[in-house]
Amino acid sequence: MSALKGKTTEQSKTTMTELIMPNDTNPLGNLMGGNLMRWMDICGGICAAKHSGNHVVTASVDHISFTAPIKLGDAITINATVTRAFSTSVEIYIEVYARDITGDNPRKSNHAFMTFVALDPIKKTPCPVPPVIPLSAEEQKLYEAAVRRRELRLILAGKMKPEDATEVRSFFDKFPKPATDQ
Repeated sequence: MSALKGKTTEQSKTTMTELIMPNDTNPLGNLMGGNLMRWMDICGGICAAKHSGNHVVTASVDHISFTAPIKLGDAITINATVTRAFSTSVEIYIEVYARDITGDNPRKSNHAFMTFVALDPIKKTPCPVPPVIPLSAEEQKLYEAAVRRRELRLILAGKMKPEDATEVRSFFDKFPKPATDQ
């Protein structure tokens, strides 16, 4: 258990708003994905830094889904919330909402989980981060599932063997095993 005092998600929640300008778009008039990912990284990094009290670096980005196009002239709101802290890393959930500049046609367009590592003041060594105190049912759900997401990230990065992923394995053990033909 961390000796650092825990923090609620509200203490680090971060919101950014951007107006989609011509320089942000592709020839079809849609926001370029790389620009959106950059803004998501900035918003997530600010959230992680507020939670950890330190500078942070991006360690991983989970699947980013582009479910609805964001057009030239749209305004987007990016919300970043810490879901869980591990020893030196913080998982952040990021949601992107788009709307016409008048506020019409609101829609959720993207979401992702990003992981950031806190660095000591010299910015070279990972340092401990405060634990997260989930308050709402939704915060608790994200908090509990973060361990499985972390194990999957570590497996995909080659830093954990699948057989060592106890949380992922226990999740799948809840489902009935299919009958095998022999």
